[in-house]
Amino acid sequence: MPHQQSIQLWRLPRVIAETGLSKSEIYRRIKAGTFVKPVRLGARAIAFDSSAIQSWVKSVIQGGVQ
Repeated sequence: MPHQQSIQLWRLPRVIAETGLSKSEIYRRIKAGTFVKPVRLGARAIAFDSSAIQSWVKSVIQGGVQ
């Protein structure tokens, strides 16, 4: 049976720390469609899939995202 990797959800402060982007820049990029879409946890709470954020960071390093 293959080992399944557990999904981790990161809240905004962790995403800011991992990407180096400000809160407003993250929201600007979400709106523009150039950043990972958040997962809604509740009426006022969102989180981001950690593997999607890590993939986004790798693509930026490789020059794929501006």
